[in-house]
Amino acid sequence: MIDKRVEGFAAALAGLRDGDTVLCGGFGSIGEAFELIEAIIGLDVRDLTVVCNNAGSGLVGVAALLKAGRARKLICSYPRSTDPQVIDELYARRALELEIVPQGTLSERMRAAGAGIGGFFTRAGADTDLAQGKETRTINGALHVLEQPLPGDFALIRAHRADRWGNLVYRKAARNFNPVMAMAGKVTVAQVSEIVELGSLDPEAIATPGIFVDRVVVV
Repeated sequence: MIDKRVEGFAAALAGLRDGDTVLCGGFGSIGEAFELIEAIIGLDVRDLTVVCNNAGSGLVGVAALLKAGRARKLICSYPRSTDPQVIDELYARRALELEIVPQGTLSERMRAAGAGIGGFFTRAGADTDLAQGKETRTINGALHVLEQPLPGDFALIRAHRADRWGNLVYRKAARNFNPVMAMAGKVTVAQVSEIVELGSLDPEAIATPGIFVDRVVVV
C-alpha cells in the first residue's frame, strides 16, 4: 500500500546531511514551507546549499535558517526583499556564498533536473557577468549561455491538500516554484494543511502528481 504520510519533522527530514542542496519553495513568503525549513535548525547539519527565489524576510523560514548558520551557499534570484536584515548582515561579513540566477533560468534549471535534460541555452544573462566561466553560443544571431540542471538532495515544499499517495493541490499563488522543485528533489517533502481521502482531490486540480513526492507531513 502506498502511504507517504509521516509523523513529525524528524521523520520528514530523515537523511538530510551536511553539504546537501535544499530546494525551498515559495515566492517571497507565499508558498514557503516555514515550519519545515525552520525544523532544519534543530538538526545537526551544516554547509547546506539553499536554493530559493529570495533570501527570506525578517527572521522566519529561509531567513531563520541562514541566520542559524546552517547554510554555506545561497542560490537565488532576489536576495533582498522585504526586511532583508539577515542576508544583508551575512553578505556584509562574507559569511555566505551567494549565486544570483535570473528567475526564469532558476526555474528552468530545476525543471531540467526533474526532466532529465542535460542543460539548455538561454539569452538571459548571456552578455553579463553572470555568464563568466560558462559556455556561450550564438543562436539565430543572438548570444546564448549554457545553463546546467539544478537538482536538490531535498525539496521542501508547501501545498494545501494531499492524499496518502502524495498527490498535491496548491492554494492560489502558493503554487509558484513548488511544483518544479518537487520534480527536482531526490527526496521531496511536502508540508500540507490537510490530508484527504483517496479520490477526494479533483484530478484536474492536482499540480504535483504523487510520483514526485516522497513524504507528506501535516502542519
